[in-house]
Amino acid sequence: MKKIFLLLSVVFLFISCGEYQQVLKSKDTAVKYSTAEKLYNEAKEEDSRRKYRKALRLFEQLMPEFRGKPQGQKLSFLYADTYYELGDYYLAGYQFERFVETYPESEKLEEAAFKGAKSYYFLSPPYYLDQTETQQGITKLQGYINRFPESEKMDEANTLVTELRVKLEKKAYEIAKQYHHTENYIAAVTAFDNFISDYPGSPFREQAFYYRLESAYLYAINSYAYAMPERLAKARSYYEDYQRYYPEGEFIELANAAIKDIEQKEQQL
Repeated sequence: MKKIFLLLSVVFLFISCGEYQQVLKSKDTAVKYSTAEKLYNEAKEEDSRRKYRKALRLFEQLMPEFRGKPQGQKLSFLYADTYYELGDYYLAGYQFERFVETYPESEKLEEAAFKGAKSYYFLSPPYYLDQTETQQGITKLQGYINRFPESEKMDEANTLVTELRVKLEKKAYEIAKQYHHTENYIAAVTAFDNFISDYPGSPFREQAFYYRLESAYLYAINSYAYAMPERLAKARSYYEDYQRYYPEGEFIELANAAIKDIEQKEQQL
């Protein structure tokens, strides 16, 4: 029984593929359009990448034929959405942007704008790589938020923007921390200063305050005697900043140990 079922499945698949190849080669755009739409709808229901890819090949043939025609609007959306569902976010973002520009009165405008912006979110790389796409994602999503302030996707869009911004913050924080770990304390202090100024609401803010203090402290105590008083005073000011904002912070014990040593060395000097 299993062999019969398998044989029938193979035969059906062979027939289906043969029919699909005929449609691909056909000059009848109406047949291609209906077949492509049918495959797209089935792919949606079944979450079938194979059917999305088959639909895409037909859409690629149809797009030049229907440009400027009434069916072109629907076709353009399906074409962009097929790229989106296949995870080709470069082309999905591009095609959705073209759709938004070409059909500003479409009932699919908001969905296309959101998916186009979200495509750039998916293109954002890990924080330690170049963040050009992350910046683009923030810009595109913020543009969507500004254009559709009453959208039901608003919460999701804001969440995506926050995730991308945190990724930028993490990259800036890790760069500053790398200066600290490689004992380039002057660069570390400058980088942490910039980070604190640029990202006032960052989840890495407390760490930045502490490592700025520690960088200044380590720089001071490893200085020549003539330069030490000024540098210790600077480290003290960074301790006061940390203690003011995070009196019960994660690093308060380490900060208190540092200020105790700073005070002892100031008395010795």
